Amino acid sequence: MSIVKGTGKRAEKARLTRRKILAAAERLFIEHGYGATTVQDVADAAGVAVQTIYFSFGNKRTLMKELVDVAIAGDDEPVPTMQRQWFLDALAAPTATELLAGFTAGSADIQARLAPVLKIAETAAATDPELAEIWRSDTDPRYTVCTEAATALLTKPDAAQGIEPAHAADVLYGLTSPELYLVMVKSRHWTTDQWSRWTLETLRAQLCRSD
Repeated sequence: MSIVKGTGKRAEKARLTRRKILAAAERLFIEHGYGATTVQDVADAAGVAVQTIYFSFGNKRTLMKELVDVAIAGDDEPVPTMQRQWFLDALAAPTATELLAGFTAGSADIQARLAPVLKIAETAAATDPELAEIWRSDTDPRYTVCTEAATALLTKPDAAQGIEPAHAADVLYGLTSPELYLVMVKSRHWTTDQWSRWTLETLRAQLCRSD
């Protein structure tokens, strides 16, 4: 995620401009699609010069990536998920049940922000090899997050016995995936609260002791 350095008025103005551009890009990508939306369209919608977008983001591909990054993080601060306070609080919870509650709540917040742009991003990456290359990595950041949470979970007194960390990570990864969220919320019309309750109940059944 690119950032604006500094704390003065110019830096704050630059941050506000970036947020306006991202908001305009999200709306246009959702309404018209990534391919049909030009940088000029985004500039017009945001009320900025097209050169401002190129200066701030480089090109449309990096603008799309930044939009996804901000949706995941919830803001444009350069703080990875595993250093976010909600995640640290979940890891520090005294029980597996409480860890799962915090992890599920944090995941729900992310999915609610990410869902509107995820399909756009996937479609765009499928038709734009250079955009796909931006996301290509040997490791899946979301699985890394789930592995960290699973490792902490299995140290809690109410964690299920005999579960390998990799299996626990897989369960977390699958049940809190954006794909499953979209199936239940977008396709089956669940609310995010319904998804959160069902996900937490299912995770507890899989990863916590029943006694």
